[in-house]
Parts: sequence; C-alpha cells; structure tokens
Amino acid sequence: MVGEVDLSSAALLRARIEELLHLGAQRLVVDLRGVGFMDSSGLSVLVACMKRMREAGGELVIACPNDSILKVFTVTGLDRVFTIRPSVGEAIRA
Repeated sequence: MVGEVDLSSAALLRARIEELLHLGAQRLVVDLRGVGFMDSSGLSVLVACMKRMREAGGELVIACPNDSILKVFTVTGLDRVFTIRPSVGEAIRA
C-alpha cells in the first residue's frame, strides 16, 4: 500500500487481500512502508483478513518500518495480535 489506508481506500485493500485468499494464498505480507496514515477502517480490514487467513490455516504478516503507523498498532493493542516486522525481508522470514 502507498499513501493512506482510510475509509476511502480500505475497500480496495480488502478486495485485494480477498482476491489473494480466493486464489489460495497461505501467507501474506502486507507492506505498509509507503503508508503515511491509517485509520480504524484500515485496521478493521487487516483484522478481518488476518482472521480469515487464520481460519484457512494461513498467516498474515505486517511489514511496517514507519513509527507513526506502528504506533497505531501499539496504541490499539494490535501489535500483540499481528506479527509485525520492520521490513518486507524480515516479514518474509518471520
């Protein structure tokens, strides 16, 4: 993702992840390095998709080097729910 993950873009994120789930993806890395802002609608999409991945026996990992976006996960307690790594490479290896 690049830019903002908010009410106007969350549906696009959900659709893309749903498409990958439909294609049988078992492990997804969501790259947030280009995201400058995320609101609750973006978090909601990620939580719902993570639950679907887990139900299907898969895993969703977040790559997030941006401290302001990482703080959104920390403040909401979602840093304890998601596997979050500072880079895509580390997320792939997680």
